[in-house]
Amino acid sequence: MRRLMSAVLLSAALLGGTLSLTGCIIVPAHRARVWVPGYWAPQHVWVGAHWRYR
Repeated sequence: MRRLMSAVLLSAALLGGTLSLTGCIIVPAHRARVWVPGYWAPQHVWVGAHWRYR
């Protein structure tokens, strides 16, 4: 019985933690710099890597 109650308590805690995080909205930073890697474009043209603002 003790093992069952601890399993139920752990499950309830995990479910409560999950439900408490579902309403969180994470807003990305404005004007964040992202790295755009280089790639091969059509006709075998190499497009170099660079930093870009989003």
